[in-house]
Amino acid sequence: MNDETIDQALAAELRDKLADELAAAGHITSAQVDRAFRTVDRHAFVPADTPLEVTYQADSAVVTKKDENGTAISSVSAAYIQVAMIEQANLEPGMRVLEIGSGGVNAAMLAEIVGADGEVISVDIDREVTGRATELLEAAGYGERVKVITADAQHEIAGFGPFDATIVTVGAWDLAPAWLNQLAPGGTLVVPLRMNGVSRSIAFRRENDHLVSASAVVCGFVPMQGDGQHADREFRLTDAHGHAVVLRFDDKAPDDPTLLDGVLASDRIDVWSGVTTPNGVSFADLHLWFASFLPGFCKVAAGEGTDLAQERKWWFPFAGVRGDSFAYLAVRPALEGAGAEFGARAYGPHGQEAAAAMVEQIQAWDQQARNRPEPTFAYWPTGHAPSDLPAGTAVLSKTHGLVTISWPTG
Repeated sequence: MNDETIDQALAAELRDKLADELAAAGHITSAQVDRAFRTVDRHAFVPADTPLEVTYQADSAVVTKKDENGTAISSVSAAYIQVAMIEQANLEPGMRVLEIGSGGVNAAMLAEIVGADGEVISVDIDREVTGRATELLEAAGYGERVKVITADAQHEIAGFGPFDATIVTVGAWDLAPAWLNQLAPGGTLVVPLRMNGVSRSIAFRRENDHLVSASAVVCGFVPMQGDGQHADREFRLTDAHGHAVVLRFDDKAPDDPTLLDGVLASDRIDVWSGVTTPNGVSFADLHLWFASFLPGFCKVAAGEGTDLAQERKWWFPFAGVRGDSFAYLAVRPALEGAGAEFGARAYGPHGQEAAAAMVEQIQAWDQQARNRPEPTFAYWPTGHAPSDLPAGTAVLSKTHGLVTISWPTG
């Protein structure tokens, strides 16, 4: 038995084991997705030096291309989110599917599901990425079953469509009108939508003049390039030693960043909420709640040498700016060591108020949204803005429309 045979046998074993894990965790829920995942050689689409144990981990994305700064701009997404998004699309044999963002393995699974009577079109703006995907799909036996196109999918793909499903595999800040125009009646658009810096893979379906979510999954993706690209605004704060903390705003950045000059030189203020969480329990919906309702919401990154960097295990990268001050989400041990208490740590002349505003939202989330049904997301194209929205609805302005996040009430 040669090394290649040993590797193939090990790959098959790891792939079946991972499929079982994904099914047990609820990421794979249908027989067709299970079969497709067990059929496609995932390792054939990652860089050759990627260990099989990494390739066949549920939550490991594998970077396939970086930019000149070392930032990932293309990757093979983590297995759990790939299968979850395919499940969201609700595919059937014979369907026509558009994939935006090429890598190869996802398109191969789509081809397995829609079968010989279906059609899979995979589009990417990067010619190097599409060249690699074309080569790998051909080598894996999918060259005739997937058509790979180099184009900016922000615009309509001439000569193709309408599509029964569109699956976007790059992070999108907005929905391109072309995606809606190319969607067949009754079709599904699955997109990792960034909402004030927090992402969800949302399965949208038409409802009269707008789109409404059928499901949503926590996710993270490399950002979109081309005409759909969206740049965050960054505030760089330096401490007394010249080390930096960066506040990153997806939207609605404060008008005057100079108000925060020297803020890290102030004494830190801690305010605790009394709201606790057991160890190992996800609180991702708290992040989305902040993105919906916390004034001045932003993401925070701490450079090496800062006080924040030395305390990484006790805080999370979500913050709120209040004029000349900012507060960020922190935790401290609770529940006799079996959990943590949420709170806010703040800097600045009005740090007490900034921390109190964050704690108020932690408590509101705990009382109004925690352990309740997920919010409903809707997208309203320009010209179709809703005239009336229920209580507990956040509204986010986009280039081509509005996103609403409606949290259950009562």
